Amino acid sequence: MNEREIIEILTADLPTNENTVIGAGDDCAAVRLPASEETLLLKTDAVVEGVHFTRNDSPQHIGRKALARCLSDVASMGGRPDSALVSLGLPSNGEDAFLREVYWGLRCLAEKFGVAVVGGETTRCPGAFFLSVTLTGYADSQGGVRRSGARVGDAIFVSGRLGGSRSGRHLNFEPRVNEALWLTKHFRPHAMIDVSDGLASDLKILLRASEVGAWIDGAFIPVSGEAKRRFRDRVSEKPPLLAALTDGEDFELLFTLAPEIAVAVKDDWQAQFPKTPLSLIGRVESGSQLRWKRSNGVGSLEALHGYDHFQ
Repeated sequence: MNEREIIEILTADLPTNENTVIGAGDDCAAVRLPASEETLLLKTDAVVEGVHFTRNDSPQHIGRKALARCLSDVASMGGRPDSALVSLGLPSNGEDAFLREVYWGLRCLAEKFGVAVVGGETTRCPGAFFLSVTLTGYADSQGGVRRSGARVGDAIFVSGRLGGSRSGRHLNFEPRVNEALWLTKHFRPHAMIDVSDGLASDLKILLRASEVGAWIDGAFIPVSGEAKRRFRDRVSEKPPLLAALTDGEDFELLFTLAPEIAVAVKDDWQAQFPKTPLSLIGRVESGSQLRWKRSNGVGSLEALHGYDHFQ
């Protein structure tokens, strides 16, 4: 089974109650708050030694990444992060200096985005070290922007540049919290997701949730300098465009909105965030196919997949 199939099995028919606004299946869950016009967002994520980092990586970056992944998911809902719980799984030979550095990296990012670290758990875990973060946040009464709202004709945008994250950016990326809050306030996307497993995979997740298809122009997919360098220097066998589609761990915003405001969104975004490019890469179509224009004609992205923990 692949990761999506495992998640579908685990989340089928989970219990909910009258306070559940968004259950399992989006970037965050959302629950009602008594006597409030906002909803509470809930997100949990983990980084595991040997999967998300190695012991040769900077401990500060390991801690930073653990929180940044959750921040990226709250951002993709258009939410405002608030408080975090941190759980550690420690080998029997856990090192004091290493742990202090891990927490320093997490703490610096928490302070930057106004996140309170309010507790957690520690346990012994023979073998690999892991760090799990549970993050709360706030969104509007609908639970923020969902994956499932894309409409036929919508313009499809992605922020930043994609591919090559394994050169180090996956440990030190900037969660698009401020960009998402600004975007949701001024233009409110119809659907949004963060690009964590690769553009090809995460776009399919968004389209499947919205029950639509899409047309993508490969010439407009923003490819990172790292992806180009890795291919040029033979560090990676993936051509840069393929890396941008499938590498994963870019943690950029992928969203759709009404085509009549596409130009205004792009212009205003670049004025507000001049260091972060925004690319219009395609449009939402009826049906279920994900087609793309490439240099040698029109093809399908259905066979392309990004990162999968179980494949």
